[in-house]
Amino acid sequence: MESIFTLVVIVLAALTVANLIVGVSNDATNFLNSALGSKVAPRYVIMIVASVGMLLGSMFSSGMMEVARSGVFHPAMYTFSDVMMLFLAVMFTNIILLDLFNTFGLPTSTTVSLVFELLGSAVAVALVKIWGSSEATLGQFINATQAMGIISGILISVVVAFVFGTVIMYITRIIFSFRYHKTFNYLGAIWCGIALTAISYFAIFKGLKDTSLLSHETMQFLNDNLLVIMLGAFVGWSCIMAFVQHILHINILKITILAGTFSLALAFAGNDLVNFIGVFMAGYDSYNIAMQTGDMNMLMGELSNPVKTNVIILLGAGIIMTLTLWFSKKAMKVTQTELDLARQDAGMERFGSTSISRAIVRSAVNFNKKLERYIPQKIQDYVAKRFEPIHEEGEKAPFDLIRATVNLTVASLLISTATSMKLPLSTTYVTFMVAMGSSLADKAWGRESAVYRITGVLTVISGWFLTAFIAFSIAFVVALILMYGQTVAIIGMSILCIFLITQSNLLVKKKENKQADAIAAATSDNIVDICRQEICEAMQKITYVYDQTLIGLFNEDRKLLRNMMKESEALYNAAHNRKYEVHNTLATLTDNYISNGHYYVQVVDYVNEVTKALVHITRPSFEHIDNNHSGFSQEQIKDLKEIEEKVTVIYGMTIHMLKNNDYSKIDQTLYLRDSLFEEFAQVIKRQIARIKSGETSTRASMLYLDIISETKTMILQSRNLLKAQKHFVSK
Repeated sequence: MESIFTLVVIVLAALTVANLIVGVSNDATNFLNSALGSKVAPRYVIMIVASVGMLLGSMFSSGMMEVARSGVFHPAMYTFSDVMMLFLAVMFTNIILLDLFNTFGLPTSTTVSLVFELLGSAVAVALVKIWGSSEATLGQFINATQAMGIISGILISVVVAFVFGTVIMYITRIIFSFRYHKTFNYLGAIWCGIALTAISYFAIFKGLKDTSLLSHETMQFLNDNLLVIMLGAFVGWSCIMAFVQHILHINILKITILAGTFSLALAFAGNDLVNFIGVFMAGYDSYNIAMQTGDMNMLMGELSNPVKTNVIILLGAGIIMTLTLWFSKKAMKVTQTELDLARQDAGMERFGSTSISRAIVRSAVNFNKKLERYIPQKIQDYVAKRFEPIHEEGEKAPFDLIRATVNLTVASLLISTATSMKLPLSTTYVTFMVAMGSSLADKAWGRESAVYRITGVLTVISGWFLTAFIAFSIAFVVALILMYGQTVAIIGMSILCIFLITQSNLLVKKKENKQADAIAAATSDNIVDICRQEICEAMQKITYVYDQTLIGLFNEDRKLLRNMMKESEALYNAAHNRKYEVHNTLATLTDNYISNGHYYVQVVDYVNEVTKALVHITRPSFEHIDNNHSGFSQEQIKDLKEIEEKVTVIYGMTIHMLKNNDYSKIDQTLYLRDSLFEEFAQVIKRQIARIKSGETSTRASMLYLDIISETKTMILQSRNLLKAQKHFVSK
């Protein structure tokens, strides 16, 4: 029996290292995004500041390791073998869950994950014991109070953080505007004094509270004299910032943002380290206790005793987290999600539009219109001027230094205040929602991007609330497997974790390589050839999908039609994305093509219209057969086959001209198009005659006429595309 628990400790140690990596990859967004989003300093400087904060915080990590040992369950009710399987289930689940969120670039709470994994695993082990003839009830095993407290903390912190971030950012922008330099010259020292006071308060009461760096007596003194200390800090910081700004001529906003980054990193390592190594430490201590007594079936009531963590282990964990911060690609992906949702300018959006987001935007627009009726025009003009953004040349930061300081200040104040009041909340949730609220107030969510940004925020929030349920469920199942499977289950779960992490890393690497290739192509000298090649490939796929869709209709092949519908939607999405990237493409054109650049805009738009028309053919076709409606008559099939043959000829000539950059036969395609349009008129007349004679069903007739209409659109837009491409490449 001893050997299996030695194996468990070894596996726990290995999982802890992996847990540190995936955990930091997720939580890096908490303390990096304000500095990265404002481009306050080169990336390496920001990373150095955050790394120092993490190392210092890990060395003086707080005594919160008890959360993993006895915060959710009563260890006196579990034997040594029970808690080892319980802890192992938690570690397996945590890695799988966090790696899943990291792969999709969605930030989540490691605290919520840990608590509900402990809860799910503890419930599973308790049920096994109860089923095994134990007379105890589930309530004797589980302490659900803390879990319920965290749920209430989530609900409160999400709403409060968003509201405070919105209100304070709005007031701040009214004061400073986007052209803040003149106003900041007078009020900057006071503003940064307030921010640094809040950050200092956060660093002490969230980052250093209960650590070995500050004694209990020191913390008691700070608590007793909090108001005086904060006022003194405000005056001191304001004077220091005034000296630095006016005498040393240093940008004090940058100092404030870097100080906030350091503070958040310090608090993260000091408090959230328990989420990554707490379970291992609890398992390792349990192993030592059992080995000393030699009783593998002893109850683990000793886990309720206070614990003092080894500084060497804390430092090692800090080093692993720091290395992860520097080298993890997934960490950058998670941070990019928040930056995309908070950036000031519109552009290519990562998330789509939903009915909920559209309804929210529509309601907000209508409310704003009603509100404007009661606000004097002079006030509206003044406010609009304060929110008028600066249009900078070249690559600009997602948001400015003013918003970065608001994000850090508000997040620090909310987190430290809640901590001092012993209210549960998630650092991730607060920092994210403050950033979203400030971006909303800063009018980053304009009419062009609001629905997509709201969809993104709702997606992330949905993931947060699913975290608790998913963490509980997976940990529950894994714990049952381990309790009944023992050694075989341990080995199997270890292999599964390795496989999932490897696959997710390969997926991320594949996406990165694809993006790198796209960037390299977009900045090369042969940008025109690449664009032409992409358009040729798109036209070839359009021809194939159109042909196969008609074949699927004729044969009533549901599977083929479903596949063609998916392919046409993929073509449309690609064309739609290319349309939004057109500005970046134009920026890479050489002088030879600049004068004809507007033709490229037309080409992209025409490809988008062709793919849209194709979707309007494939989707109704699939739905028609999927709903088991009657198919086309032989006369309808004959007409469509003749049209399809002529479409294939026209598209074949179009693709040939695009490929070879030879447009000598463009007039011939125009003749074929006119001939096909005459054919359209004839088949529509024949269809009308069939409708009058009752030879075809209503739904089949509607689909038939839709196909004719959209095919006509495809041919017309393709002809326009060909003309625009000809002018574009003419130097």
